[in-house]
Amino acid sequence: MEEDTLYVKTLGGFSLVWNGKPVGGKSRSTESQFNTLMQVLLHSGRAGVSRDWLEELLFADREVNDLHHAVQSVVYNAKRQLKKAGLPDVNLIEFQQKTFCWTDKVPVIEDAAQLEQLAAKAETENDPEERLELLLRACSLYEGEFLPQQAGVLWVAAEARRLHALFCRCVENAVPLLRSNRDFARMEELGRHAARVDPLADWEAVAMEALISDGRNDEARKLYDDTVDFYFREQGLRPSAQLMEQLERLSDRMKHRYEMLDEIQQRLSGAHDREQGGYLCSYPVFRGIYQMMERLMERGGQSVFLMLCTVVDSKGNPMREGSILSDLSARLEKAICQSVRQTDTVNRYGEGQYLVLLVNTTWEDCRVIQRRINRNFLVGRQRTGIQYYVNSVICAPPG
Repeated sequence: MEEDTLYVKTLGGFSLVWNGKPVGGKSRSTESQFNTLMQVLLHSGRAGVSRDWLEELLFADREVNDLHHAVQSVVYNAKRQLKKAGLPDVNLIEFQQKTFCWTDKVPVIEDAAQLEQLAAKAETENDPEERLELLLRACSLYEGEFLPQQAGVLWVAAEARRLHALFCRCVENAVPLLRSNRDFARMEELGRHAARVDPLADWEAVAMEALISDGRNDEARKLYDDTVDFYFREQGLRPSAQLMEQLERLSDRMKHRYEMLDEIQQRLSGAHDREQGGYLCSYPVFRGIYQMMERLMERGGQSVFLMLCTVVDSKGNPMREGSILSDLSARLEKAICQSVRQTDTVNRYGEGQYLVLLVNTTWEDCRVIQRRINRNFLVGRQRTGIQYYVNSVICAPPG
């Protein structure tokens, strides 16, 4: 960090640092007003902030007799606070033509402004290598949403959307350059960084592609499993098309050493870790088994049903969030696996939802299984329950 420069962090949080030391308010009320003032003032640069808008930002929810005086008090206290933190004894916040702005005598480096500058420079850069470096530097500055603690403020929300879109564009522009350079190490690093600072946006697919392209198949498989588990746990989301595409690519690239059939069969078998009850598997595996059952049904002789089990509250409404739902979901998983046969397949489709593929069964058998699940799931005077939907798996005619 350069000395005698005010460093401003706005992406993923807010902080001010002067010569290696944080700058902040003392009490909660002054901290809030100080932060609001500094956030809008430093982000606006030399363009400044009109007095009317600043009054609205600082006192919109309060009854204040003299707004001009109230704003001047906030500015005065902020100047004192900044000087106490070691900033130069100059007029740090200037007021001209009904506009407040930060002085040009004390340099400011703001992460959001740097991101914009690097992205703009990358747009006009003709050299691919230099363009890539600019894009990667821009991406590294994005540590999360713009001023996340102020997300409910209109101007902050608008800037957050704009800067997030800019970050996404930088990532999307950097990936093809990394791919063409076969720079899979930095491509993985970029994908993991993007997934961390912008979760639930499928950036894991970038890291997974890099791992597969670099031949690190075991790491790619683990990343996929961890991502699917995270998406289910946080939002009840199943794998995206991008992740499924990378999984299929991973399957195509898997290579094994030469082995005899007995050795291969032993590696394929799950007999050594088989438990009683249904086969619990991930969504991609469940989807593959479902599609295989559709093909087998073309030959006839099998009756297959798909059951959806959903945890509901005392009024029969699906439960969607909360710590109790995680506990109930785990109990439902155990109840289902204990209630179906080893030939049946179970998948955690989302938080509080499970899919069950029932092979060689009937409608009546499905009702028996539901009663069995209820017995294993319900405890005492439990008010929550399970809602069931059952469809027959009917193979679509050849296209």
